[in-house]
Amino acid sequence: MRTESFKALNSKGFHKIVYREWGAAENQRVLVCVHGLVRNSRDFDEIAQSLARNYRVVCPDIVGRGESDWLPEGVAYDISQYLNDMVALIARLNVKQVDWLGTSMGGLIGICLASLPGSPVRNLILNDIGPFISKESLQRIGAYVGQECRFWSHQEVEDYYRSIYPAYHGISDEQWHRLAVCGCREHPLEGFVLHYDPKIGEYARALSDQDIDLWDLWNNIQCPQMLVWGEDSDVLSADTVTAMKAAKPEMNVVSWAGVSHAPSLMVPSQIQKVVDWLRAQQMR
Repeated sequence: MRTESFKALNSKGFHKIVYREWGAAENQRVLVCVHGLVRNSRDFDEIAQSLARNYRVVCPDIVGRGESDWLPEGVAYDISQYLNDMVALIARLNVKQVDWLGTSMGGLIGICLASLPGSPVRNLILNDIGPFISKESLQRIGAYVGQECRFWSHQEVEDYYRSIYPAYHGISDEQWHRLAVCGCREHPLEGFVLHYDPKIGEYARALSDQDIDLWDLWNNIQCPQMLVWGEDSDVLSADTVTAMKAAKPEMNVVSWAGVSHAPSLMVPSQIQKVVDWLRAQQMR
């Protein structure tokens, strides 16, 4: 794993985006993996290792998360900023096309990019996200994102993660520990806090009074799609999956019974489904 960074532009200046990279730097077959709302690039360690022989796998910390800078006061954490940052990342990678794997928020960014004319997205994998999210789901997420949490050990962070990420049940104790260590930072005074800008919660709550509806964008997507779905997800409903499939009959859907939002993509069975689908696209 290599750690790289670049400068991206916001309305008040520049901010640093950090990304992790696996595989040969000269490989033109690139997979960009983008995490959920308050997660970070290290969520993809296992899948990146599995694909590094055939791909250059690039996993950014979206601005405000992980090792990337926080946005200055008055600059919104919104989809337009994320799109600008990811376009800058793709330019930095110096490739004409990328495959895209996005979990939750990372998938929304992927939908937006893939829907645009001349998009560099060649294949799109969505992890438990689609073009419609109900305001009730957004309100549930907004209820905990950005709330002040103070921890006194990595074990306390791990216990907290185990309580709020039921979809990750089944990953190893070692993986839980890594998530905890990578998901917090030392507080300037004492203890640990979660490793993202609390203002992200303010922007998330501001958007939770109405549904997210991106059906027009979904209908514009031309590249092949794969959908990973936790059947107990409250973010991606069965009705939305059915409608996505109706609009894109060729979309490959892999569902996991008893799994909520969002499948971890850290267990071998889930990773293998993604690996197999990407391998099939290479052979087309």
